[in-house]
Amino acid sequence: MLKGKSLIAGDWVGADATFENEPVSGAPDSFACGTPQMVDRACQAAEQAFWSFGYASDDTRAAFLDEVASQIDARGDQITEIGVKETGLPQARLQGERGRTVAQLRLFAAHISAGRHLDHRHDPALPDRAPLPRPDLHLVQRPIGPVAVFGASNFPLAFSSAGGDTAAALAAGCPVVVKGHPAHPGIADYIAQAFDAAIKATGVHPGVFSQVLDGGHVVGETLVRHPLITAVGFTGSQRAGRALFDIAASRPNPIPFFGELGSTNPMFVMPDAMAARGADIGAGWAGSLTMGAGQFCTNPGVAVVISGSDANIFVDSTAKALRQVGAQTMLTDGISAAFQAGCSAVSDTAGIEAVVTSDNATRSAGPQLFRTSAKTWLETPALHDEVFGPLAIVVEAEDLDQMAQVAKLLEGQLTCTFQLDASDENAAKTLLQILERKAGRLLANGFPTGVEVCDSMVHSGPYPASTNFGATSIGTMAIRRFLRPVCYQDIPASLRPATPDQ
Repeated sequence: MLKGKSLIAGDWVGADATFENEPVSGAPDSFACGTPQMVDRACQAAEQAFWSFGYASDDTRAAFLDEVASQIDARGDQITEIGVKETGLPQARLQGERGRTVAQLRLFAAHISAGRHLDHRHDPALPDRAPLPRPDLHLVQRPIGPVAVFGASNFPLAFSSAGGDTAAALAAGCPVVVKGHPAHPGIADYIAQAFDAAIKATGVHPGVFSQVLDGGHVVGETLVRHPLITAVGFTGSQRAGRALFDIAASRPNPIPFFGELGSTNPMFVMPDAMAARGADIGAGWAGSLTMGAGQFCTNPGVAVVISGSDANIFVDSTAKALRQVGAQTMLTDGISAAFQAGCSAVSDTAGIEAVVTSDNATRSAGPQLFRTSAKTWLETPALHDEVFGPLAIVVEAEDLDQMAQVAKLLEGQLTCTFQLDASDENAAKTLLQILERKAGRLLANGFPTGVEVCDSMVHSGPYPASTNFGATSIGTMAIRRFLRPVCYQDIPASLRPATPDQ
């Protein structure tokens, strides 16, 4: 059963004011609105929990993460049922996302149990070194303190209450205060119940995880401003993310804001690959950009090609595949409205040709395909903005030099993709040098939708893809965002944090 309340340090806390979710069908559910007082209580409890959880053994924290994973799986049917109701996502997608969320928690547990997150470095003492001796130096990564996490709309499990930011912070030893996303408070409710059960089962401090629900902005802004919060993890729109980023930076004690804000994820189709298999690339692209109604942060919304007959075949193949895709339910009414506004803005732009258009009813989206010249794209900054949903633009360059101009004008991206054959590799070298400065992940002959959770994954990029290009929100390196290096000089081993070699 839904609690309909916020979980704060082991207590389910209600309020007089309420808000409702927006189900695709059926009656809405009611949830208590969070308050600044709840946020303060949660942050105070997180700070208290830090003094035990932040100094607990890696095995203790790993056991907690594993138990959270088990408790989420135990509520799988409830999570799927409320998820279908709130988001319109199919059962298979929600079940798969739950599997990814659970696997991520277990991966992080194994990673910290092996001590791989510590980056331990040791320079032994050199007492006889001339002209000056060297002290004994140990560098070890240490947790920073309570972390605020904002749930995402498009991944209600893997990027939300128990998602990558929460898992990474807890793995680092940092208690978490989550601002549950108003698009799926029911899912957040069941996830909080899983955390509550895991806390009781393992005996960790209840302040290790709190979640405050809110249908507006008060809880989020209060959370970022709270003096006990030491970092923020956020996935969402550029507008909301930038507003919170500015709050974090303007605090008396500024804190890092790890935000993922948006990306068009351009795909560059090289000439020989286009000539050899342009139709197949177009069909594959159509499948990628309509996956999940285009509501993926890695949705490839732009294809950059060399104009000509081969490009026409590519466009025709893409259009044919898109016309076979019906309208899909979007996550919220607000996302649907924003998508429709974005479609109108693109179609009304001079120099844009509509290839595939679809009528969009309330909370649904059909694929949209446009084409334009590289000249128009270069001269129209509004075309560079992400439209969250199944909208794509083919940008036709005159030659490789103009393709490189497009690459140079890109803002920061999560991904950039090459479609190339072996004979294209020399031509791609120049583009690669440009694009590695633009994106956190570069792909060849694939599509960016689908992000592997592993040691080597990078899910970030220069602004506005993210607010910290030196970090990642997916993969084991995500844990490092919530750690800081501390050097222990001549500190006895019995007093230093344990390291893998001890």
